[in-house]
Amino acid sequence: CDPLLTALKDCLLHSDCVLKQGYLPSQCLKEHFDDLPEQCKSLRQATFECKRGMLDMRKRFRGNNAGAVAAKIKEQSTSSADSVSS
Repeated sequence: CDPLLTALKDCLLHSDCVLKQGYLPSQCLKEHFDDLPEQCKSLRQATFECKRGMLDMRKRFRGNNAGAVAAKIKEQSTSSADSVSS
């Protein structure tokens, strides 16, 4: 779940809630969740699903699907960083 957490932190730090309004990222998640971009909301949900999947006994056999989502997010972030630097 680490790539998901990293992506969520980056998303929160670059959101208007933190940059323009000056709130802490934790305040944005708890009190100003509606002001966050859709990407941050979906990352928060994916992080929740990943952590819940770690405790779910049924997922031990099937595997935690959130890990695959985390890998895709990591690939997207590296590819977008490569395109920006080019």
